[in-house]
Amino acid sequence: MANLNFNANQVEPTTDFEPIPAGKYVAVVTASEMKPTKSGTGSFLELVLEVIEGEFKGRKLWARLNLENANPLAVKIARAELSALCRAAGVLEPKDSCELHNLPIVVTVKQKAGPDGSVFNEVKSYSKRESAAPGKPAQSPNATPPWRRG
Repeated sequence: MANLNFNANQVEPTTDFEPIPAGKYVAVVTASEMKPTKSGTGSFLELVLEVIEGEFKGRKLWARLNLENANPLAVKIARAELSALCRAAGVLEPKDSCELHNLPIVVTVKQKAGPDGSVFNEVKSYSKRESAAPGKPAQSPNATPPWRRG
């Protein structure tokens, strides 16, 4: 248990968080942790990112990199994503994931449909900050997600 000493009458409740639009956003990694996979046969690096500029400032995004997995392709993909993150942040040989925290980068965010029909954000790529207009989503003329189109 945790001692909260909290009064909900004094704080406005949050509203439903809709996914942010697909696009490029300036963000920082705010937390990172190695966690075991559901199967218990590997582990992944979970990254918490926060948008730091624009309309969606303060919104959180999550990325999971399967760095230890029985599937070699999953590991290859995760290592390539980590390489992109390191290059974007300018930290090419981190000894600890905390070395990647609080360094502004640009993340490319997509919207993805879950198996239950819900929609969530997925971080698709990382790049140096100067490569995108801050906080402006790169919207296609058709803003309808691909899984909802005709």
